[in-house]
Amino acid sequence: MAKRTRTRTVMALALAAAAVWAARDVPAQIGGRAGGARRTRVESSPQFAGGKFRNTVPATEVVAASVPRLAVAAATGREARRPRLPVPLVTAAPGGDADGLHITWYGHSSALIEIEGRRVLLDPVWSDRCSPSRLAGPRRLHEPPVPLRELPPIDAVLISHDHYDHLDMVTIQNLADLQAARFLVPLGVGAHLERWGVPAGRIVELDWNERATVGGIEFVATPARHFSGRGLTRDETLWASWVINGPNRKVFYSGDTGYFPGFAEIGAEHGPFDATLVQIGAYGEDWPDIHMTPEDGVATHVDVRGGLMIPVHWATFNLALHDWAEPADRTWREAKARDVKLAVPRPGERVDVDNPPSVDGWWQQIV
Repeated sequence: MAKRTRTRTVMALALAAAAVWAARDVPAQIGGRAGGARRTRVESSPQFAGGKFRNTVPATEVVAASVPRLAVAAATGREARRPRLPVPLVTAAPGGDADGLHITWYGHSSALIEIEGRRVLLDPVWSDRCSPSRLAGPRRLHEPPVPLRELPPIDAVLISHDHYDHLDMVTIQNLADLQAARFLVPLGVGAHLERWGVPAGRIVELDWNERATVGGIEFVATPARHFSGRGLTRDETLWASWVINGPNRKVFYSGDTGYFPGFAEIGAEHGPFDATLVQIGAYGEDWPDIHMTPEDGVATHVDVRGGLMIPVHWATFNLALHDWAEPADRTWREAKARDVKLAVPRPGERVDVDNPPSVDGWWQQIV
């Protein structure tokens, strides 16, 4: 009896120690809060009112009454929300095409844009979970196609907003050590990066419609319809879509967003674009205004006057209740209906925007 008691005590202490170990990084993961000159810029933004950032078109939030139903739904049908077979990965070496435009999708919203001799990394997340905890939270459904240390020299790292599936502390810290790139972020997000050790001189914070040039590439932070927050507070940092202007080529990245008329305005002012990377996954009827459906994503591509559409924000993390393959299926169907040029690469596959591969439905072979 005494031996069993000692064993249970030891196990309880071990579990407690493991929990403490796993939670030790949580305060740092949550990030920093804007202060000083950064706070002044935040409060001066036309998007900031009443202590938080606002959408130009208000977005409804998930109501508390829906939470029990969503919890039940999340506990059922799990098999359909992940692929039955491993996700096929491609290891493609970046090229040195000085005049070309190539895009490599690494999974979820992480992608490398090679534009006229420069390299731009979007929303890099290389960690196993998109969560402040090492033990809980959505876990990757496939490995990163390439180790972070094997990425080529990057000129700029572009962040759309501060949610864990787009802004990962460990990835940012490693990139700050491995690369000499500048980090371009929406207003307020720089406080997170500074807390994680990124030098202030490498951080460029922009409000909507502000511009910055890095390595001859112009970046414009453009509106999106979303929200932000890594802890208990929301909307203290801004979210954005991005325009990436090379000397002759242009790319648009939607970030996370609900559909809204602002995309047509972006297209009128900044388009046309050679390529777009558009969010198509993690949608749901209980949050219709902050994540687009695949049909909305295709409409956004059309609105901004895009050439080649590459869908993102799917396949890597299970963040909604729809089937794993559904975003790609619906995007393909809508693209054909609207005569939109589409590429759906495997994670790690390098796409030549001027000569993209035909859509082959690879994801349908593993569900």
